[in-house]
Amino acid sequence: MGTQNFLAIDIGNSWYKALASDNGMVSEYQLPNAIALFDTEFYEKPYDDEDVIFEENLIVEVKSQAVKDRREIFYVGKGAAKQRDVSLTSFNNQKVDEDRTYLLLFGLAAYHATLQKTDGLEIEYSIDQLAVSLPTTQYKERKSRLKDRLIGTHTVIFHKVPGLPEPKELEVKLHIHDVIIGAEGACAYLGLTRDQETLGVKNEDLVKESKKGIIIGDLGGDSVDFVGIKNNKPVASVEGAPFGINQFLDHIIQKVSKNELYRFDSRAELEEKLAAGQSEWYVEPFAGVKKDISKYIIPQLKSMAIKYLEHFDRIRSSSREIKGAVRYIAVGGAAKLAQKQIMEASVKWSERGRPIDLMFPEDMEKLNVLGLMILAKMNQIKKEKGNNHIVSVKG
Repeated sequence: MGTQNFLAIDIGNSWYKALASDNGMVSEYQLPNAIALFDTEFYEKPYDDEDVIFEENLIVEVKSQAVKDRREIFYVGKGAAKQRDVSLTSFNNQKVDEDRTYLLLFGLAAYHATLQKTDGLEIEYSIDQLAVSLPTTQYKERKSRLKDRLIGTHTVIFHKVPGLPEPKELEVKLHIHDVIIGAEGACAYLGLTRDQETLGVKNEDLVKESKKGIIIGDLGGDSVDFVGIKNNKPVASVEGAPFGINQFLDHIIQKVSKNELYRFDSRAELEEKLAAGQSEWYVEPFAGVKKDISKYIIPQLKSMAIKYLEHFDRIRSSSREIKGAVRYIAVGGAAKLAQKQIMEASVKWSERGRPIDLMFPEDMEKLNVLGLMILAKMNQIKKEKGNNHIVSVKG
């Protein structure tokens, strides 16, 4: 498998997290889930090439059967977050049906391709296995449609940054040969229990605990994806719900804007501040003026933590297959941001006589994308074995 290209992308409502493996060389990316229309008539002050960070100025035009409107040009990711007309995800959005999914996914894949092949203005890049995720609420009904849209050739044109004197259009043709879709939460279990290189089991204790039952609660932007694991396999009766951190982030952003006269570019900007720790929970609406915003943040994280545990309690009570689960695991970027508040809420839950003793694993915000990379490699092995089997039968 050392001579193949694998790409794993966790399609999050706040961030797209990606792992790429090119002939065994691993790259890691994170892109805010933000898009904005590009105004070709708008030009800012001239830049020097050295001032332009490509990753922060991705302006894409996507030509693909997956995209409904192929005429528009968009900022994606960090560049989009800074635009006045930035579009963030709506509540309970349907990822398979929205152009933004493909604009961001292909834009991120093409950006990675440019870093592998920097010569010329036309790049061809092949992906042997693409692994992407869907929320558990959308996985069963929509995974086939998503796979059909992703397989094939897609063209991404990177347009020049406004103000650069010379045209800098760069065309990338993505050739996606095979796709595997993973369910959020279930991918996290793979990331927890399997080794990235050997693909073998690395956490025997957790696999043994799965004989009695494990519940994983993957808390993200707009969904909490629960997965029940029994005998090392997901059970059918456990599913997620449309609930996540974005509604709480939006409330914080509105309060800060109204009371402190500071506007966050995006949820991603606020999340980065939250991840930096409470010492960074301030804004500067004017030069030299610092405003503490922890009074807006902490109540929202506490409220989210309580709701998260309520969902956990509902799930463990509603599924016969997973009754008697011996391990509860919190994963996802939102769970990491609110870990302190979730732990405090779980103490109160124990005092009520309904303890929810949560495990917070290392790299909990990356477990889905780690599991997706394992899925991609496993799918390639399965494909190669199938091809070898067909050849041997014919022979």
